[in-house]
Amino acid sequence: MGTRVSVFREEHFNAAHRLFNPAWTEEENTRVFGKCSLPNYHGHNYEIIAKVTGEVDPATGYVVDTKWLSDIIQQEVISRFDHRNLNQDVTEFKGINPTAENIAIVIYGLLKPRLAEHLELQIRLYETPRNFVEYPVK
Repeated sequence: MGTRVSVFREEHFNAAHRLFNPAWTEEENTRVFGKCSLPNYHGHNYEIIAKVTGEVDPATGYVVDTKWLSDIIQQEVISRFDHRNLNQDVTEFKGINPTAENIAIVIYGLLKPRLAEHLELQIRLYETPRNFVEYPVK
């Protein structure tokens, strides 16, 4: 068995969203989501950290090429999300409240199929420097 190592790649995107449950009244949305449910949306400077874990390939010395990892994050995430309104412009959020938790789950779903099956993926998403989520939890 080879040596397992985790490789990290950080990327960035800006996006607007509104936290809102259409089944609730405006008052209930305001009570639960506060200013995040304001009808004209608000934005964040999101930071994504993709963690890929696997065995070091003896031929390359890599778990995964970080340039390639950056490229797939750009193709699958940044090109879809950057400078967009997640509620209105991003198909993956039709019918899904774009909370940080749900954004991380969607990003995982976009990236995982692009990785070799033997590699593990974890997404850490910073909505603010003090608020972040990880998916999946290991």
